[in-house]
Parts: sequence; structure tokens; C-alpha cells
Amino acid sequence: MEGRLFTFLGAIGGHSQEWIILSHYILVIAIIFLVARAATRKMQLVPTGAQNVMEAYIGGVVSMGADTMGEENARRYLPLIGSLGLVVLVANLMGVVPGFESTTSNINFTLALALIVFVYYNYLGIKKNGFVGYFAHFMGPMPILAPLMFPIEIISHISRIISLSFRLFGSIRGDDMFLMVLLMLVPWLLPLPGFFLLTAFAFLQAFIFMILTYVYIAGSIMMEHEDH
Repeated sequence: MEGRLFTFLGAIGGHSQEWIILSHYILVIAIIFLVARAATRKMQLVPTGAQNVMEAYIGGVVSMGADTMGEENARRYLPLIGSLGLVVLVANLMGVVPGFESTTSNINFTLALALIVFVYYNYLGIKKNGFVGYFAHFMGPMPILAPLMFPIEIISHISRIISLSFRLFGSIRGDDMFLMVLLMLVPWLLPLPGFFLLTAFAFLQAFIFMILTYVYIAGSIMMEHEDH
């Protein structure tokens, strides 16, 4: 096991990093699929059970984005941000369960998510404003400032990849280490407050990832509003 925590999936296929991340990611997708299937199997006018939970989640995501880019745009980009939020949330929560590991505690996984967001919001910005118009915005309000502002803006945008990936990775990796030490030091019943705290952190990190994605998309498609 090379010092790694025991995991059920690791006991099946080995504790190599590649297998642990791939198998737990497949499990995350399977859980999301089952929840979505349960929520849409018998749609009701007055939602109950899984349908009620998913409708509350969707409403919360739209409300979150409406404050940033308006409700119409929030609904337009809901599929991407809602899906990313579910993946991050379920992956975070999985690490709270002993015998499983968070895929978001691996920098390669969080970096992949951050690159998806980075590529997508830049694509939207170029599509809406044109290639020249999008990057002209990086020049600043005055032509004389362009040699200074353009490199700063480029570095700022690239740093968003680091910000999104390392914030999520660092937080979840720290949570996993805290849980490992907690379970090693005290009996099983005493760490319960720690489990509740880590669960809250799992929701918080998913929220932060979604709201930052909304902010980055809003900045790329609403440049005219930013100018004013």
C-alpha cells in the first residue's frame, strides 16, 4: 500500500494512484447518475424525495449565478456549472467516508477541472466578442498602458488555473490528512464532530468552485458592462 490509507476499491485493484483516482471517479459518476435517475424517474408537480433535492440544488445554482450574470445567463450555463458542482461535491463527500478517497485530493484531477473552466470561459469570450475584441480588452482603458496591462492580464488569467486547482486540492487533501490523524488518535465515536466539520467543508469547496466559474464566465461574456 506504500503508506496509503486502506480503501475498498484499492483492495480490489491495488493502491496505485492511477487506479485509486480512476475507480473513485467512476464511482462518483455512478452515484450522480443514480441520483439523477431517481430524481427524474417519476416527475411530480409537487416534488418529493430525490426530485425535491435536485430541484433545490438546481434552484440554488441558478440563484447563485443570477447575482453574478443575471438569471437568463445563469440558466444558460447551468448544465456546465451544475455538473461540475455535483462532481466536486460528491467527490469531496466521498473522502469523508472511511474506506474511500476523494478524487479532488489529487492535483491532476483538480487541474483537469480547472483547465475545463479556463478553456471554456475563454472560448465564450472569444465567441461573443471576437478574437481581437476579446484580447483588446486585456490592453486596459488607454493605449499607452497596453504594454503594461497585457502581460498582467495574461498572468492573471493563467493564475486562475492555479487558484481553482490548488484551492480545491489543498483543502480536500488537508481534510483527508486531518481525518486520518483523527481516526488514528481517537475511537470511532469521538470523531463525529470532525466528520460534520469535513462535510461542511465539502459543501463549501463545491460552492466556491461554482461561484468562481460563474464569475470567470461573466467576466468573459459581459465585458461591455465591465467597461461601464
